Amino acid sequence: MPSLEEELFPSTPGKFKIDRGHSMNRQFHRCFASTSTMFLWALFLIALTASYLSFQSFVDSGSRYFSASWGGIQWEKQVRNSAQIHRSGGMSVLVTGAAGFVGTHVSLALKKRGDGVVGLDNFNNYYDPSLKRARKSLLNSHGVLVVEGDLNDGKLLAKLFDVVAFTHVMHLAAQAGVRYAMENPNSYVHSNIAGLVSLLEVCKSANPQPAIVWASSSSVYGLNDKVPFSEADRTDQPASLYAATKKAGEEITHTYNHIYGLSITGLRFFTVYGPWGRPDMAYFSFTRNILQGKPITIYRGKNRADLARDFTYIDDIVKGCLGSLDTSGKSTGTGGKKKGNAPYRIFNLGNTSPVKVPVLVNILERHLKVKAKRNIVDMPGNGDVPFTHANISHAQREFGYKPTTDLQTGLKKFVRWYLSYYGYNNRKGLQ
Repeated sequence: MPSLEEELFPSTPGKFKIDRGHSMNRQFHRCFASTSTMFLWALFLIALTASYLSFQSFVDSGSRYFSASWGGIQWEKQVRNSAQIHRSGGMSVLVTGAAGFVGTHVSLALKKRGDGVVGLDNFNNYYDPSLKRARKSLLNSHGVLVVEGDLNDGKLLAKLFDVVAFTHVMHLAAQAGVRYAMENPNSYVHSNIAGLVSLLEVCKSANPQPAIVWASSSSVYGLNDKVPFSEADRTDQPASLYAATKKAGEEITHTYNHIYGLSITGLRFFTVYGPWGRPDMAYFSFTRNILQGKPITIYRGKNRADLARDFTYIDDIVKGCLGSLDTSGKSTGTGGKKKGNAPYRIFNLGNTSPVKVPVLVNILERHLKVKAKRNIVDMPGNGDVPFTHANISHAQREFGYKPTTDLQTGLKKFVRWYLSYYGYNNRKGLQ
């Protein structure tokens, strides 16, 4: 069928006689026809483009749903499988910071006894992420799924609670470290305050509401000089930004307990150490430097006093975490509405046997069979405190908490893991 332009102005000569008396009229029709055609083509192209973009958006959405780091039918199936309970009276637990030091050990212990566990971690680069990836692989081998995501991603949190009706939350995700706060203070606010609020917002709206156990810190005792530290002591003198964010977390969780009826338990950890530990911790960096023949820096306090820490082995911390979960009680709110008095608790989890840092170095030297090159300096004003010492009587009464691993035994287990993980056992000697 000939086009409008062909009908008006045929390309084959001799079809009809051109009337030169109406040339102006013909020019007008030619212009009008050309403009109309262009307009029609423009409309067509616009419609085609819009259709393509809509289709592409649909394809992209579908692709994200099926292949994103979270979301999709297969992902939901993995989450449900990981959260499945395998013991009578068991619990389904969301563990935040699951690829972290404490998070990994707690997740494994929960899974081992038959509880359902789903992990969440953002795998940040505060320390070597490859260690976190290795922990994730360990968890995967035991049937624990670790979802990669940030606590401040409200959509992800809401999706997790939509897929699984978690009975408990073990909140261990946090920006750790006292000294790093001087370099990157915003990371502490983002993780320890904003992330905590994001999690609590989802928990308050869940139906039923989960019981929450979360990691505070012995750092909240700050500049207290009364020992041992008790939960009834003042905690309004933080010595570091890290400590201040943990203290803020205690106040925030108390508020959510009071208003929304969330069952909340805060745990004040005292210098946790052991296999799969954090490389930024002193015992870990001491071990690395001793093996590499590098000097280690040992701080001392006022009047040349040695620093002392209530070093607590990871297995004892795990016992305290599980005991807290088992006795956490139920939230009394439903979907954000308070219906009664839910428990709000704070516990110290320590070894209640402080050890001076030079003694820790002596123990490491014996286990490593290598002499340390010591560099002793005065402690700078970086937020560290001279000593920590836990009063654990409250946890003992509530759920029978009783640490059983002394520093000598715990460091021996750590050194064995360290040598194996970093390949020293496969060498002809310590280098």
